[in-house]
Amino acid sequence: MLSPHETSRIIEMAWEDRTPFEAIEHLYGLNESNVIKLMRNSLKHSSFKLWRARVSGRKTKHLKLRPEGTDRAYCPTQYKMRSK
Repeated sequence: MLSPHETSRIIEMAWEDRTPFEAIEHLYGLNESNVIKLMRNSLKHSSFKLWRARVSGRKTKHLKLRPEGTDRAYCPTQYKMRSK
């Protein structure tokens, strides 16, 4: 059972272009088909359709399809330190 925070983070990671499904599986134990189910149940139907169209066949969402040498999931400047 995932907490609301974990569910939110998985949805965020699934929308990110450079985060592969394998990274989500490594962190949360959900494989691609489970992420798809989570997205289907968590998003509005139209949002889910947009997301599926976006990630279907996208090379950056699957480690095996990525070019050799791509070893990071996000841009180094993507996550900036936030003050509390």
